[in-house]
Amino acid sequence: MAKEPQTPSQQEETEHSTLEEEIQETVEAIEPESEVVDNAEADVLAAKVEELEESLKEAKDQQLRAAAEAQNVRRRAEQDVEKARKFALEKFVKELLPVIDSLEKAQEAMEDGASETHREGVAMTLKMKKDVLAKFGVEVVDPQGEPFDPQFHEALTMVPSPDVEPNSVIEVMQKGYLLNGRLIRPAMVVVSQAAS
Repeated sequence: MAKEPQTPSQQEETEHSTLEEEIQETVEAIEPESEVVDNAEADVLAAKVEELEESLKEAKDQQLRAAAEAQNVRRRAEQDVEKARKFALEKFVKELLPVIDSLEKAQEAMEDGASETHREGVAMTLKMKKDVLAKFGVEVVDPQGEPFDPQFHEALTMVPSPDVEPNSVIEVMQKGYLLNGRLIRPAMVVVSQAAS
C-alpha cells in the first residue's frame, strides 16, 4: 500500500522527531551503563549532541518562518479578494456616469420650457439611478464652495474672484464620484484666485 504524501508541516514534524531521537540516542550513548567512557569519546559525543541540538533549533526556526509566511500569503489573498469584491463595479459605474450627467443636464434644460410631467419623469429617473449607485457604494463629489483639493478635484481654470477665498471652488462643471472611498472620476471645477 502506497504512503500518502506528507504536507510540509508533517515533514518538518517528522524531521524534528528524527532529530530528537538522534539526540536521545547520543545522550544515552554518553551515559555509560557499566563501562567507563574515556574523555575523547565523551567529547565526540558531546559535540554530536550540540550539533544535533543546533540542527533541531534551525528546523524549528524554519518551521516558524514557514508558518508566518503561510499566514501572510493567506492574509494578502483575503485582502485581494476583498478589493476585487469592493471595486468590481468600477468599470460599470464609469460607463453609467455619462448617463447621470446627461439626465442632470436634461433636468437643468427643462426648467423653463417643459411640462411638469416631463420634469418629474426626468427627476424621478435621475433619483432612481443615483439611489442605485449609492446602494453599491458610489458617492457624489460636489465641492461647490469648498476649498480646492487636487486629490478629488480637477481645476479647469482659475478665475479672479474678490468675493471668494482664493483656491475655493466657485463652479462645478462636472461632478466627481467615489466608489467605496476610491476616486473613480474627479470633479471638474473652476477655482477662485486672488484678485491682482
